[in-house]
Amino acid sequence: MGVVARTGVADQSIVDDVDRTDSVKDGVYLTWEDLWVTASNIMGASHVILDGLTGYAQPGELLAIMGPSGCGKSTLLDSLAGRLGSNMRKLGQILVNGRRQSLSFGTSAYVTRDDILMTNLTVREVLYYSAELQLPNSMTMSEKRERADMVMIEMGLKEAMNTRIGGSYTSKGISDGQKRRVSICIEILTRPKLIFLDEPTSGLDSAASFHVMNRIFHLAKLDRVTIVSSIHQPSSEVFELFDNLCLLSSGKTIYFGSTSEANQFFAVNGFACPTFRNPSDHYLRIINKDFDKETGEDEESSARSINAAEAINILTASYKQSKACEQVLKRVYTISSTEGAIVETRSQSSFAMQFFVLTKRSMLNMNRDLGYYWIRFAMYILLASSVGTIFYDIGHNYGSIQARGGLLLFISGFLTFMAIGGFPSFVEDMKNFKRERLNGHYGVTVFVLSNTLSSVPYLALISIIPGTLAYYLVGLQPTLDHFLFFCAVLYMSMLLVEGLMMAIASIVPNYLMGIIVGSGIQGLMVVCAGFFRLPGDLPKPFWKIPMYYIAFHKYANQGYYKNEFLGLTFPSNDHGGAAATITGEEIVRDYWQMEVSYSKWVDLGILFGMVIFYRVLFVVVIKAGEKVKPMLMDQLLSKPTKEANKEQGTT
Repeated sequence: MGVVARTGVADQSIVDDVDRTDSVKDGVYLTWEDLWVTASNIMGASHVILDGLTGYAQPGELLAIMGPSGCGKSTLLDSLAGRLGSNMRKLGQILVNGRRQSLSFGTSAYVTRDDILMTNLTVREVLYYSAELQLPNSMTMSEKRERADMVMIEMGLKEAMNTRIGGSYTSKGISDGQKRRVSICIEILTRPKLIFLDEPTSGLDSAASFHVMNRIFHLAKLDRVTIVSSIHQPSSEVFELFDNLCLLSSGKTIYFGSTSEANQFFAVNGFACPTFRNPSDHYLRIINKDFDKETGEDEESSARSINAAEAINILTASYKQSKACEQVLKRVYTISSTEGAIVETRSQSSFAMQFFVLTKRSMLNMNRDLGYYWIRFAMYILLASSVGTIFYDIGHNYGSIQARGGLLLFISGFLTFMAIGGFPSFVEDMKNFKRERLNGHYGVTVFVLSNTLSSVPYLALISIIPGTLAYYLVGLQPTLDHFLFFCAVLYMSMLLVEGLMMAIASIVPNYLMGIIVGSGIQGLMVVCAGFFRLPGDLPKPFWKIPMYYIAFHKYANQGYYKNEFLGLTFPSNDHGGAAATITGEEIVRDYWQMEVSYSKWVDLGILFGMVIFYRVLFVVVIKAGEKVKPMLMDQLLSKPTKEANKEQGTT
C-alpha cells in the first residue's frame, strides 16, 4: 500500500492539487517513502532505528536532519547514500530523480563526520593529489590544479594553502574548521550535484561552524547542489541557513518542512519557543528523552508540564495530521512521479594515472612521517651496531657455530619483528584509503600496488644499510654474492612482514590490538621456525604441519644458514679421535636439521612468493569485507529482521 493512502490523503486529491508542470529539472532530486531500517546483532535480536520516514531533498536547498543523540540521523543519511552497515536491513523506496538508481561517482559525495586527511601534506598537496586522482584524463594537469585552486578559494582556504594539515605527533597545522573545509573540498572537486554531510559542525565552535556552513550554503545556491546534512544542535545563525528541517526522535518524524515554519508547528502543539532561545536548542530540549523530566513550565515557557516521551507522542501524532505532512507527501509524489535524468557515472583518471599519483603521494607521506620508516631506520642502525659489536669478528672456531646461528636467528626473527612499529602509520593509511575507496576515488588493486612500490626504496634503505653494518662488523662471508644474498633475504622478510601488517590493519583498525595481533602471529612463526625447537623435535600436529612450513622464518633462516655455513669448515669439538673439522653442510643438515637438498635461492624464491601472497591476501581481505560479509550478515539476520518488521506492522 502506498504511503499516501496510509496517511489518509487520497491519491486523486494530491494529483489535483499538484502543479504537474513543476517537474524535475536540472540537478538531483532525492525522495524516500515509508523508509524503515532495522538493526540486528549477531545473536539475532533486532530493533527499529528508522520508523516509516518520508521526505525529499531538492537542488539549491539545504536539508537539516536533526534530533537528539541516537535518534537515527546518521542512519538516515547512510540509508540515502547507500552506506548502511551489513547488520542493517532497509525497507521502503528511495528514488533519485524519480527513478530507482544507484548513486554513482561524480554525481554524489559523502563528507564523513571525522576529518580523515594525510596529516603530513599541505592543503594544496592534498587537493592537488585528489584532483589528479578523481578528475578524468581528458583534463590536463594544469586544468586539474586550476580546479583545485578554485575550490580552495571558494571554501576560504587560500591563506592556508601551503600549511600542512597537521595532527597526531606532527606540527599543529590548520584549525579544525579548516580541516572540515578541506574534507568538503576533496569531495566537491568533481562538482557533484548531491552532497551528504555527516555532522559537518561536530567539534567546531560557533564561529567555525558558521563559516563552514555558509560556504556550503553558497555552494548550494550558486550551483544548484542538493545538500543533505545531519547536524546536532546548530547555532541560530547556522540553523537559519537551512531551507528544510527533518526532525527525528527515536527514529520517528517529529517534523519535516520549512525551517521558518517549525516554530509555528511547535507553538500550535503547546511547545512555543521562547523569544530569545535558539530554535534548534528548544526543539531538542522538548524531544530529548535522555534526561526525561519536565520539559515545560520554566520561566520562559507556558507549556503544560509533561515529559519528553509524552511530548514526542503529541508531536508525532500532530505531524501526521498537519499541513506540513500533506505538503511533504505532495512534493514527494510530484518528484517521484516524474522521471528525470538518469544518474550516470562520470569518468575519472585512468588506472595508470591513479597508480602514478598514489605512488607519488605515498612516497611523499612516507618521507615526511617520522614514524613510518625514519624512526625504525634509526632503531635498526642502533640494533645493527649493537649486534655488530657483540658478535664482532666472530671468527671460525667451534663456538662461532652457535654464535652464528643465534646472530642469524636474531636478524631473521627480531629485526623483521620491528616492522610492527610502523603499524600506527599503516592504520592511518587504511583510514584514508577506506574514505577514498567508499567515495569511489580509486580501487583496491591500484592502492595495494602503489603502496607496495612506494615502500620499496625505504625498505631497501632500512635493510641494506643496517644489514651492511652488522654483516661486516661480525665478519660473515666476505664475498659480494654472499653479502647481496644476505641483504636480499632481509629485504624480502621486511616486505613480507609489511604485507602481513597491512592485511592486519585492514581487519583490526586499532593501534594496540593490531600490534598485539601482529606480534602474536610473528611470535608463533618464530617459535616453530626450527631454532628454539629443532624441526625433528616439533610435534607433528599443528606445530610441524602446517606451522613449520608456513612460517616465513623457516625459509629466511634456511637461506641465511645455507648462505653463511655452506663452503666453510670449523674445528670439531670431538676429542675422541674423530675428524678434526666439520663442514658447513654437515652443520646445516645435522646440527640445525635443515633441508640442503635444494639451493638457498629456492628459499629466497619462496620468500618472494610469500611477499606476493600477503599482498594478494590484503586485497582479498578488503574485498571480502565489502562483499562476503554483507552476504553472510544478510542470510544470518534476514529472519529476525522480518519478525521485527511484523511486530511493527510493516509486512
